[in-house]
Amino acid sequence: MAAKNEGRPARVGLDVPEGVRHFATNRDREILAAIDETGNAVAAAQKLGMAHQNVYRALANLRTRAERAGWREEGELPVRPGEKRAEGGRVVPLSEDERKFHEDWGPAECIAELRRIAEIDPDKVISRNYFRVHSDISESTWNRYFGTFHEFKRQAGIVLSRHAHRLERSIAKHASVDILKGFNDQKRQYAGRYLKAAGKHQTILAASDIHDEECDPFFRRLFLEAARRAQPDRIVLGGDIYDLPEFGKYGVDPREWNPVRRIRWVLAFIADLRAAAPNAQIDLVEGNHEYRLLRHLSEATPALKVVLSDLHGMTIPGLLGLDAYEVNYIAPADLRAFSERDIQREVSQNFLLIEDALLCHHFPKGREMGVPGWNGHHHRHLVWTQYSPTFGAFEWHQLGCGHVRRASYTDGRFWTNGFLIAHLNTATKRSTFEYVEIGDHAVLGGEFYERRPDEWPGPEAHVHRKEQPDA
Repeated sequence: MAAKNEGRPARVGLDVPEGVRHFATNRDREILAAIDETGNAVAAAQKLGMAHQNVYRALANLRTRAERAGWREEGELPVRPGEKRAEGGRVVPLSEDERKFHEDWGPAECIAELRRIAEIDPDKVISRNYFRVHSDISESTWNRYFGTFHEFKRQAGIVLSRHAHRLERSIAKHASVDILKGFNDQKRQYAGRYLKAAGKHQTILAASDIHDEECDPFFRRLFLEAARRAQPDRIVLGGDIYDLPEFGKYGVDPREWNPVRRIRWVLAFIADLRAAAPNAQIDLVEGNHEYRLLRHLSEATPALKVVLSDLHGMTIPGLLGLDAYEVNYIAPADLRAFSERDIQREVSQNFLLIEDALLCHHFPKGREMGVPGWNGHHHRHLVWTQYSPTFGAFEWHQLGCGHVRRASYTDGRFWTNGFLIAHLNTATKRSTFEYVEIGDHAVLGGEFYERRPDEWPGPEAHVHRKEQPDA
């Protein structure tokens, strides 16, 4: 038999000292209780429904844990500075009062003691230190059952249970966006406020992703020139006329904040657009940047206080020039969204359907709707040919942007600049498109336009700037 056991790890004795038992987990206590009852590791294992090797392994781990904590079988070790030892050599925290340790107390007794202390002064916030000083039990009495003091208070009903806390947070989350309902109502009133009559044949001038003062100056000049020359029935701005990184998800140094300047840029642009085409219907489809701006406006966030202090409390119509320049604002999206996914889903509800025959959408999702049209958002011109029984073979355009072809948060070199001129026969529901690409030059209505030296953005300016010819 001895040869059979040769080479196996030595088994831990079943006589477990009281000092070691102090470090037992709940499972260890079950094993020790079974051993005390049966006096035999094998019988204890059978009683617990486990392998007897696991019983010995648990006892060995318990002893190792106790020794690492400072317990020693023989003699009491000297107390080091900043250290306190209990009977048996166990290291205990300085906050532990061994005189208050109650080995025989269970969870119910601990909870009763905590509730007793709490009821002495109902207005007092019971902290761990307060309970340690004023209660009749040590920390080791209760933390072997509850772990943390917060869980101890939760089990005692002094703080909210996890379920009640989740419910409270859910209520608070919804209450926090109640104020946004009024803003929803305000912006939705402008969906068709400034409609203008149009004939059988309509010309629509469309752009997307202008991004306020990040706009390419050559793009701006050509877009206004197209409005002046074409005198379109509609001008459709497909979202993100604002950039406002102060309110966006991309970081911006607060020392460089100047939202007021950006807002004034947009208002000046819309004013120039209205002057260029005084009889056109102007429609602005809400993009994700306008959506975030209105969220900040409704919540009066710190970033927007800069705006409110300088522009004296602008409203939605004021920020977007809706009344001043007779602009329709297409924005059914609910501002009461919580996550980025919720926001994108809501902004996807923002689209403009023109005469049931043309569609403007901020996201590529519009391409799935089976109607000719265009989207923005991705700053890159792409074209798809599709077919439907209603419209026959038709085109869907993803527009380039007005934003200069660079940005700190992505590689703008892959972007393209440009805008769209659409022609619609409302009787047949058929349409044609002219896409105007903006590069170092552009062709608009058969006329050649070249980028001026002062219209090269940023770092490119010194490369392309030429001396002006002598007068």
